[in-house]
Amino acid sequence: MAVVVAFAVALAGCAGPAVEPEPRIVRVEVPVEVPCRTDPVAVPPWAAEGLRKTDSLEVKVRVLLAERRQAQGYMRELLAANEACR
Repeated sequence: MAVVVAFAVALAGCAGPAVEPEPRIVRVEVPVEVPCRTDPVAVPPWAAEGLRKTDSLEVKVRVLLAERRQAQGYMRELLAANEACR
C-alpha cells in the first residue's frame, strides 16, 4: 500500500504545469584553424641559366657560387614565410 501511495505522489508531481527553462546565452570560445596567407616568394632568375659550354672554368665557378648565394637567400625567404604562419 505504501508503494502505491509513493507512486501516486510521484505521478502527481509530474502532472503539474510544465515550466519551460529560461533560455540562456552561453558564449563558447573555440579555436578555429585559419589558413595562413603570406605573400608568395618569387623564384629568382638563376645565374646559371645563362651559362654556355664555351664559358671558361673561372666564369662557370663564379656563376655557380653566385647561384649558391641566390639559393641560400631564396631558402631564407621561404623559411621566413613559413615561420610567419606559425
